[in-house]
Amino acid sequence: MIHGRFQPFHNGHLEYLRGAAAQSEDVFVGITNPDPQRIREEPSDPLRHLPESNPFTYVERLLMVSAVASDEGISAHVIPFPVNEPELWPAYVPPGVTQYLRLFSEWGDTKLERMREAGYDVVVLDEGADKEISGADVREALRSGGDWESLVPRGVARVIRSLQRIAV
Repeated sequence: MIHGRFQPFHNGHLEYLRGAAAQSEDVFVGITNPDPQRIREEPSDPLRHLPESNPFTYVERLLMVSAVASDEGISAHVIPFPVNEPELWPAYVPPGVTQYLRLFSEWGDTKLERMREAGYDVVVLDEGADKEISGADVREALRSGGDWESLVPRGVARVIRSLQRIAV
């Protein structure tokens, strides 16, 4: 399983998905912050709860992830994943699922600790790699009219264009 806010799903997330798919026949993709009313502030990532950091709905992000998985030929099961509420994880994540993480920040370290405390097998992908792109980069390019399409997989660009709302 991989997980993220995917605000929006970008080329770095694509590498994350490909990394998990290379090690698993089926990949669960957990979309975090699925319910805007349940988003919590996280000290290790102080901007993740802000409305401007979360412009896309759960369904819009599900469409993005599904389009990318289809384009890539990856068997992906897209599910909501309340990352801030570990007590709810058993209701969302099938037993025995391996959690794949990429660690680029203090927030990544927090997730790693929580996953291990919850008893999940955790595999860290790309350990020691630098983060090359962020959702903030894509959102800024969308807002400013910059070249956002080169930052996202083609399936995501199709979904965003279909939403007819580039002003995020």
